[in-house]
Amino acid sequence: MSRLQTVQTLHCRLALPQTLSDSMHGDMRAFELNLVRLRDEEGAEGVGYTYTCGRNGAAIEAVLAKDFTELLVGEDADRIEHLWNKLWWASHYGGRGGPTVLALSAVDMALWDLKARRLGQPLWKLLGGNDPRVPCYAGGIDLQLPLDDLLAQTDGNLAKGFRAIKMKVGREKLSEDVARVAAMREHLGEGFPLMVDANMRWSADEAIRAAHAFRPFDLTWLEEPLIPDDVAGQARVVREGGIPIASGENLRTLWEFKQLIAAGGVTFPEPDVTNCGGITPFMKIAHLAEAFNLPVTTHGAHDVTVHLLGAVPNRSYLEAHGFGLDKYIAEPLQISEGFAVAPDRPGHGIEFDWKGLEAIRA
Repeated sequence: MSRLQTVQTLHCRLALPQTLSDSMHGDMRAFELNLVRLRDEEGAEGVGYTYTCGRNGAAIEAVLAKDFTELLVGEDADRIEHLWNKLWWASHYGGRGGPTVLALSAVDMALWDLKARRLGQPLWKLLGGNDPRVPCYAGGIDLQLPLDDLLAQTDGNLAKGFRAIKMKVGREKLSEDVARVAAMREHLGEGFPLMVDANMRWSADEAIRAAHAFRPFDLTWLEEPLIPDDVAGQARVVREGGIPIASGENLRTLWEFKQLIAAGGVTFPEPDVTNCGGITPFMKIAHLAEAFNLPVTTHGAHDVTVHLLGAVPNRSYLEAHGFGLDKYIAEPLQISEGFAVAPDRPGHGIEFDWKGLEAIRA
């Protein structure tokens, strides 16, 4: 038995080197990072984190420090399913979704990291051990970048070893999106994996129109064309749009994924381990997708998610994009010839620079 003895939290604000923007979230000048460190009575430690686009981090910190800490101390850390359900139902009435689920995601990640470290196993092996080499793509937040800068950013990502690229769409005029996608396809060449991300910009009719306009450019997928609540609309886009659809980064539960998948509203289910409730539900979502013969992709947290995709046979692409976190990690994820490799270090293998992070405490 591994009883939890201490829970430490840290809320940081990471200034971005340049203002980023997409079609719905507006300008982003900083991301927030919420971390939780769990230690058991034998001194073993597990770390988890979640992040925001600049708001709600204080609410996540409050849930972690005030609500969850008292529910965790003294519990058996190996009973991860039990602890997930305890936290979920203790906070369900006032916190189903939103900051509470992001906080739960960080705790669950820390529990799995603690368990894997105690067993001396890398997370990808503990969770299933399919293949540590995972294909990945570079995801840019680049909607407002001038075209020359967009292409230069792409060349930089190619030089880093990426062999698949995602760009933002959702500008004021669809014709502008089409022109930029056409330029990117010409720049990358025929057959090169190219994805586009609309960040919930459109209605179903608008998304279908956009999908038809993008069809000549052989896209791997169109991501998040609609708000996450419009399951029926997204099913229409899958049926009528004529190109694959990735979606799920804004879904917060296994049950929301079940509704979207069962409705035929997604081609590439896309959970984010930092906001879907953590590793425990992420793996259930991946297996649910497998049951529907669907490939699973990811959003964010690539240093952790590489382990999760490395554990399952129906993995597709890992999204890799940093938000300033790499400089606070001892060994950031390495990309080579289009693949990321899950490390063999115990747990998720992330060693944070705690002194550096303390300096940017929110």
